[in-house]
Amino acid sequence: MPIQIHQVDAFTNTPFKGNPAAVCLLHEKVEEAWMQNLAAEMNLSETAFLLRGEDGFNLRWFTPTTEVDLCGHATLASAHVLWQEGWLSRDKQARFHTRSGLLTAEFKDDWIEMDFPAQPAQESPPPPGLLQAMGMEASFVGFNGVDYLLVLESEKTLAGLNPDFIQLAKIPCRGVMVTSSSDLLDYDFVSRFFAPRAGINEDPVTGSAHCCLAPFWATRLQKTEMIAFQASSRGGVVKVRMLEDRVLLSGQAVTVFKGELS
Repeated sequence: MPIQIHQVDAFTNTPFKGNPAAVCLLHEKVEEAWMQNLAAEMNLSETAFLLRGEDGFNLRWFTPTTEVDLCGHATLASAHVLWQEGWLSRDKQARFHTRSGLLTAEFKDDWIEMDFPAQPAQESPPPPGLLQAMGMEASFVGFNGVDYLLVLESEKTLAGLNPDFIQLAKIPCRGVMVTSSSDLLDYDFVSRFFAPRAGINEDPVTGSAHCCLAPFWATRLQKTEMIAFQASSRGGVVKVRMLEDRVLLSGQAVTVFKGELS
């Protein structure tokens, strides 16, 4: 059977905004090297590979250079494709078995809500070279074992960041999230995410980063439900809801194109 592949813009309802992800629907197991080569060929921040299992779907994510343990926007894109292509009816929960455990998604009022583990950051001294590579001073620096969290007092400063990606790629972490409160009433906080070490200088919209951002801002703002904007050039909206040690991430998605691998 031909292998379907879809390109989906996630965390947006407008084509060419949000974060693009490729979703590859597999009929059988394939070699890891093949998946990595296809992800490099697609050259998107993530390519997702889905294979139906006994209780849902096995899901893996690859950047152009490496496999990652958790990806929000490619999970959102995967759920969108399953419902859109009729692999699941919209009243059925999407269940994904991943390297980060079981992740679920549900379709609610034209939004897709995903259940992810919270990944709060603990205050930490910045590693040598981090703030210099970012060209900024931070009011708070944290680390959640995967990414560094840098907090700014000004959204204007966040918008003007122009990191040194060569130096930033030397920092031992997956990526660096920078955040501030929002100047707009529509959003509670804004962020940007940089991951040159994973082959992505700036990620347009990073669902997994909000597993860290949500608990941080929930404590600071004393709110359990918030709306976030990731202020990349493409931009995207993420609704977050804290539920004990879980973060419910909601977003929308739109398919840009689909095809078959020859």
